Amino acid sequence: MRYYTTSFTNYEMTSCVKRLITINIAVWFFLVVVFQKHFIDSPLVFKYLGLNINFILSDYYFWQFLTYSFVHSNGIFHILFNMFILWMFGSELEKLWGSKFFLLYYISCGLGAAFIYLICTLIYVLGFDGDITVLSKPVIGASGAIFGLLYAYGFIYSERIIYLMMVFPIKARHFVLLIAAIELVSLLNSGFGSPIANLAHLGGIVSGVVFLNFWKIIQKITIRRWRKLKGTVHLKILKNDGKDSFH
Repeated sequence: MRYYTTSFTNYEMTSCVKRLITINIAVWFFLVVVFQKHFIDSPLVFKYLGLNINFILSDYYFWQFLTYSFVHSNGIFHILFNMFILWMFGSELEKLWGSKFFLLYYISCGLGAAFIYLICTLIYVLGFDGDITVLSKPVIGASGAIFGLLYAYGFIYSERIIYLMMVFPIKARHFVLLIAAIELVSLLNSGFGSPIANLAHLGGIVSGVVFLNFWKIIQKITIRRWRKLKGTVHLKILKNDGKDSFH
């Protein structure tokens, strides 16, 4: 599924976004297009760097939870779409949050999407006697993290107008709800064997929801403790009747 959008706001590429795009393109070109296609002529990169549930469970390839989001398919449109969204929406979020928090959020959404995909796929296979072959199909691409960015953008800039397919104006929050609904319908229609990992896309959105709400709770707790600490210090000063000097 492709969602061609634009916000027509600011096209400056930020530092972390630039590095992520560079890494993704380098991995795609040198490992997938050149090495995998022309030197070994087998999906070796997808096998060891993609998210392969069988390898994770049997051989403990836990690094795949991270590496899968930096590997894309041979075709150019897969990586082009993901990097386009990363540049367009990620740059503005990085300016708002700063590079460290932005990277933490991006990686967390990618990891969260992978865990959700693994857990839900296992429930589908073991609990509902689903097609066991899905356990050996590698999931690749940054879409889980990208969909997390889309959620964050719609959550923070909810009233901002973006343009679907470069033509149709729609509020950012409505756009996020729309793509989530499309991904859910696509998942229900195509199932777990679809070439497009709709479940991982939804997992990225769910991870974004959990991360941002959890962070809000942490901030509230921190603010309360800080206010309580300030009140304790102020009370101590009053009890000392000015005998102690605080600098």
